[in-house]
Amino acid sequence: MKSAYDILKERGFIEQVTDEALIKELFRVGQVTCYIGFDPTATSLHIGSLVPIMALAHMQKNGNKPIALVGGGTGLIGDPSGKTEMRQVLTREQIDYNAQCLGKQLSQYIDFQDGKALLLNNADWLTKINYIEFLRDIGRHFSVNRMLAAESYKIRLEKGLNFIEFNYMLLQGYDFLYLFQNYGCALQMGGNDQWGNMLAGTELIRKVAGKDSQAVTFPLITTSLGHKMGKTEKGTIWLDGNLTKPYEYYQYWINSDDADVERFLKLFTFLPLEEISIVKKLTDAQLNMAKAVLAYEATKITHSEQAAEAAWRASMEAFHSKPVDADLFPSSTIPRTAATRDTSAIPFMEIIAAELADGIPAFELFHRCGLCSSRGEARRLLSQGGGYINERQIENFEEKIAIKDVTDNRQMLVRKGKKTYMLIKVK
Repeated sequence: MKSAYDILKERGFIEQVTDEALIKELFRVGQVTCYIGFDPTATSLHIGSLVPIMALAHMQKNGNKPIALVGGGTGLIGDPSGKTEMRQVLTREQIDYNAQCLGKQLSQYIDFQDGKALLLNNADWLTKINYIEFLRDIGRHFSVNRMLAAESYKIRLEKGLNFIEFNYMLLQGYDFLYLFQNYGCALQMGGNDQWGNMLAGTELIRKVAGKDSQAVTFPLITTSLGHKMGKTEKGTIWLDGNLTKPYEYYQYWINSDDADVERFLKLFTFLPLEEISIVKKLTDAQLNMAKAVLAYEATKITHSEQAAEAAWRASMEAFHSKPVDADLFPSSTIPRTAATRDTSAIPFMEIIAAELADGIPAFELFHRCGLCSSRGEARRLLSQGGGYINERQIENFEEKIAIKDVTDNRQMLVRKGKKTYMLIKVK
């Protein structure tokens, strides 16, 4: 029987490990308690956090006990890892509020009921530390020379690394020791930029407790084009449905590059690998179906099956897509029939009918509804034939859009290019 570690490795989660033989032995012996930390720098996590979240979910699905550690204490300092400049220092109140938000969000992916998983906040122990005792008991185990050799610090030394950030490695190492001693946590997981901090934790446990612990890192995911995950023209793709609507979230995934579909299905869905393996053989319409399955399953995990189906229906209607073949990805719950007309999930704005009495220039409407960032951009878009009202191409950017363009259900579907929509509701 495969362990959770085997599954994570097969699906592409594993980048570096401390000792694979010992890690496999850890899983062979019994239930593994592991942890991943999440920085409360905002009220929501974004797509870049999905790899660690999905890793914890896989751990739980395979009989292990995950700990999601919200960094309410370390967040007061700021992690220098992967940063060229110091993070903005947030107040205790901001950190506490963000931590509460992240806790609720993580519950969408991990079941914290009945002790199946733990949701902890390191502020509960880090903010109670006696500084002198911490230096004597913990700080003495850290070599400054080795700390300066860590990649996360080396990058910052050129621009300046302040003392408060320099302490971050000690605090993260102490977190691992605390969880090891109080919760039996012997495995830390996280992004590859955390490798130095994680090794500091395993070394601290060895020196203080005289026992082994292990660390596993995940690759820092980029698209096949080298772009950072979750970054678009419109900004960050958040996991909070109030910040990134489920329809927009769905559209992010369905617009994945062809070369990313198989990898993303492995990382960001729970579909079996044997079903995902067929992707490499798919082309054209069937590859687009695979993208729809990716978008549907990813949206279902983050926003619920109801939200995923609403986004699927709106997308099917907007793009006149074919339903997914019945024999493709049989484990997916994506509907297999044509969608009935439903634009409820598409982002919308409202205007008053009286505003359309004399008509609104098309370029003005495209700018006003947010599809173009400026009137100049809107003029260029429409001049190049990239703007549509109710699937009718606008040929003149000064064309007046009026009541005649409103459908019977008092709406206008405005489209920029092939994939960006806005629904205008006329009151």
